[in-house]
Amino acid sequence: MMGKGEPIRLIHFSDLHLGIESYGPLDPQTGVSRRVKDFLDRLDDLVNYALESGADAVLFCGDAYKGRNPLPIYERELAYRIKKLSEAGIPVILVGGNHDLPENIRKASSLDIFVALKVPHVYVFRRPGVMRLETRRGAFQVAAMPYPPRALIRTLEEEKGEQEFLIEEEIQNLARQVDPEIPSVLAGHFGVIGARSGSEKMIILGEDFKVSKSALLAGPWDYVALGHIHCFQNLNPGEYPPIIYSGSLERVDFSEEKERKGFVEVFLMKGETSWNFIPVKARPFLTIEVDVRGEQEPEKALFNKLMAYREKAERAVVRVRVIMREWQKVNEEKVREILSNCYHLAKIEMEVERVPRWRLGSEAVESLDWKELLERHFKAKKLPREDIELLLKYAEKLFQEVEE
Repeated sequence: MMGKGEPIRLIHFSDLHLGIESYGPLDPQTGVSRRVKDFLDRLDDLVNYALESGADAVLFCGDAYKGRNPLPIYERELAYRIKKLSEAGIPVILVGGNHDLPENIRKASSLDIFVALKVPHVYVFRRPGVMRLETRRGAFQVAAMPYPPRALIRTLEEEKGEQEFLIEEEIQNLARQVDPEIPSVLAGHFGVIGARSGSEKMIILGEDFKVSKSALLAGPWDYVALGHIHCFQNLNPGEYPPIIYSGSLERVDFSEEKERKGFVEVFLMKGETSWNFIPVKARPFLTIEVDVRGEQEPEKALFNKLMAYREKAERAVVRVRVIMREWQKVNEEKVREILSNCYHLAKIEMEVERVPRWRLGSEAVESLDWKELLERHFKAKKLPREDIELLLKYAEKLFQEVEE
């Protein structure tokens, strides 16, 4: 028997982005690429955790797929996992993100299939709304603020002004609809001013907007569950309520190389909500940077460094960055051969340091003697004056010996 007053247990995640990375050979069991399989494996980790921990509900805060028109195979794989939660009687709240919802609010979205098939315990929010859910640990409320369609934003901007204030007004309206005596969660997909962002800036579809943190503090919320930004973060540390971006379950690109990935377990109680970040074993991204500018044998130095990373690179998506001078050469095929055991070699970047070309101005070369030319060359190299004088002294001695 569950004790009275026991917190309601929620799982909060977002930004799955199935299909955003699809390289690698196909997985024979699912038919998706092995990189997409990474994303599905992380979702499996979450589903299994929800089942094993006795979660009361799962909150998904937007962006299920790469885009608004996902491949059927991706829809099928997501449906398998949502159905698993549904069959266990765990409510799943799906809040539409900018990658989920069409520009025209009358068009169907990729999430509507759950509504059309009336999948038990699955609730889709394409528009702002409030719902009350009964669980074995008590009742709670979800106020959903999905990403508004672009067409709606433009219309409202023309009518009222800045879009940030329009969204904040909608959040205030949601706050007025909840029962202040029952634990409540605001679940949304939008940006917040001051939040640390990452790769999502490069994959936003259409216009973007942000709301102020104060708009989230003004309501009766016991927890604010957010999606849209891929970096896990608490925007209200040490204060109440927790305002949490769960971040994405998998790394999208190298801008997320050092970020922790996972989901959030929430212990929801009126005025006493707590939470834990649950990390997952996301695919590691690894940048190997090698500076060979000072090396007599640049290729040898590079290959030795790569060999030292072979074991670490085995599970990783890898990029190699070589800093070199313009006259140095590197065999890229050899680089690929050394790292052939890595999960995926994404790119080899050659950062070439160009030597500045010194100019003679309007003077003809023939009008300058060897000493003047050599001095100008050393100055272009930005050598200290004392070094230049010493080099010129040795050069003059050398010329004299040659003449004799």
